[in-house]
Amino acid sequence: MSTSANAPYHHGDLRRALLDAALIILERDGEAGLGLRDLARAVGVSPAAPYRHFDSRAALLEALAVTGYQRFTTAMNEVAASNPPDILSAMGKTYVLFALNNTALFRLMFSPQLKRDNRPGLRMAANAAFDTLRQVSGGDNPGGRIAALAAWARVHGLAVLLLDGQIAIQAGEDIEALITEIIEKR
Repeated sequence: MSTSANAPYHHGDLRRALLDAALIILERDGEAGLGLRDLARAVGVSPAAPYRHFDSRAALLEALAVTGYQRFTTAMNEVAASNPPDILSAMGKTYVLFALNNTALFRLMFSPQLKRDNRPGLRMAANAAFDTLRQVSGGDNPGGRIAALAAWARVHGLAVLLLDGQIAIQAGEDIEALITEIIEKR
């Protein structure tokens, strides 16, 4: 198997390097800017090398979404572990800030093109994120799921409204303070 001079065959952790580079490209160029050949070029490997880890562009997108859910779940667990006075508000603020700080990744995580039913790894990662919220919303009791869904709908709606520019940020307005005020208004 031959490779070009700038595309070495061996790489320490190619899957991780590909995902890291894909996250950068995703945030910079959006989902449309992600292709396996361009990704190989960015990492400095042969055009065929990414296919050893992702059999298609869809598999790469799924792996990115799983990475997003894992990062998100970690952030939610950190909030829960910090034992804030109002855990739902703290988690809500973290949710919205995650969306604002990881716009393209957040949109990919919730993209309708990634059908969770057909992707067990993605479904598991998404469920783990939701379970974190469900546990602080009432756990496994009958109202826990509904309370978690209500909290999720509230912060997801706020995040999307902010991402889409539907909520105008006034000059000098502190976005984090605004997010906190909206979330805590019940």
